Amino acid sequence: MCRSEDWKGMLSLYEASFLSEEGESILQFARDFTTTSLKKYVEQSKDQNLSMIISHALELPLHWRMLRLESRWYIDVYERKQGMNPLLLELAKLDFNSVQATHQDDLKYASRWWRNTGLGEKLSFARDRIVENFLWTIGETFEPQFSYCRRMSTKVNLLLTTIDDIYDVYGTLDELELFTDAVQRWDVNAIEQLPDYMKLCFLSLYNTINEIAFDVLKEQGFHIIPYLKKAWAEICKSYLLEAKWYHSGYTPSLQEYLDNAWISSAAPVMLVHAYFLVKSPITNDALKCLEEYSNKIRSSSMIVRLADDLGTSSDELKRGDVPKSIQCYMHETGASEAKTRDHIRFLISETWKKVNKERVADSPFSETFIGVVNNLARMAQCMYQYGDGHGIGNHETKDHVLSLLVQPIPCLSVTI
Repeated sequence: MCRSEDWKGMLSLYEASFLSEEGESILQFARDFTTTSLKKYVEQSKDQNLSMIISHALELPLHWRMLRLESRWYIDVYERKQGMNPLLLELAKLDFNSVQATHQDDLKYASRWWRNTGLGEKLSFARDRIVENFLWTIGETFEPQFSYCRRMSTKVNLLLTTIDDIYDVYGTLDELELFTDAVQRWDVNAIEQLPDYMKLCFLSLYNTINEIAFDVLKEQGFHIIPYLKKAWAEICKSYLLEAKWYHSGYTPSLQEYLDNAWISSAAPVMLVHAYFLVKSPITNDALKCLEEYSNKIRSSSMIVRLADDLGTSSDELKRGDVPKSIQCYMHETGASEAKTRDHIRFLISETWKKVNKERVADSPFSETFIGVVNNLARMAQCMYQYGDGHGIGNHETKDHVLSLLVQPIPCLSVTI
């Protein structure tokens, strides 16, 4: 049996292998080898603390994890560590609690806005998921200075969830055509052609997005409505296509599905808004990449879609939704569900390699926004790791909410 230091080195190699890019076969071999070795160690080891850390990594590597949640987890791990620095631990706890208080204020703001829209009450068929939608924004940008980004992004996320449900479970095809046309035109007069329940939703969307655009015009001098409008028009078109597939009983091939589904994942809309909301300097080169959905955005969006499908496909089919990647691949190849899920996990792993390559490539985007792009993929893996943590909730999501938003970490007075 190797010493614990050797296993810590093995764990470091395992974590490093997830930074690999496409074609790096040596790191893939290292991942396979360390995974097998670490699993054997967990089965045989009597060091419960190290076994817990290794099991945590085997479940999901650090590079794929939500940063804020991982920080909360590691504070507990560090507290049990022999030889830990009590002053450092206390500082970490105080910092976590301070940032948590900022997040609580952000959530209160978003909750008041959501109640004032009346969408949660008037559109009873839609999922009312204020906390889950806010949780996404912590995954993207948890730092305290990004309160404005979290608050506005939560509005965007709530509108996305509501509109998704209109297309998935409530609207008729004729109504969905009218709503898609209204969003494409971005004309408040288009509201006249909509049924009453859609009028409230469209006007909330129109006013909220125009408010964001006004703030950017006032503070940075850029007219961004064309970029925001384009993002909303494209997701509505992708939703409409999926609705047509569902109503006609059509099951697309996996590739045909994914060509549309990375957009319907909602990630492009979230990222286009986040680019402006983090308040990094706006450049024309970045706007061009934003409008064309650069590879950074496409890869992150694909991970969001695939992780979503792994966690939600069964529930959404029962709810009356279009076949997801799992059903499309099974229909196309005749593979079992277990084999298909392995294939989707493989696609996620391969897409992360693209993300890693794009992370170090030249880009007109700020480091802050690139971090948001990567963090969105991490947040998707967190939200859907144990099932549909966004749509129907589960005890893991509730635990995340409690630890990140409700319960501060108990602090002890430390004598210096």
